[in-house]
Amino acid sequence: MEVVEGHPVDVPRNAAERAELLIVGSRGQGALAGMVLGSVSQALPRVAPCPLAVVRTRR
Repeated sequence: MEVVEGHPVDVPRNAAERAELLIVGSRGQGALAGMVLGSVSQALPRVAPCPLAVVRTRR
């Protein structure tokens, strides 16, 4: 395990350069929250250099 500080999109993208698969969680706050606040799970598919799995939390 590694703890890294930085921008929430840049850190996983950089880690993915050394990975075969990147797995991230999503709270599923909806389209409006994603547009207003930004969404890491929406941004990562555009920049990740490896396959990406987005896992939603249980409600």
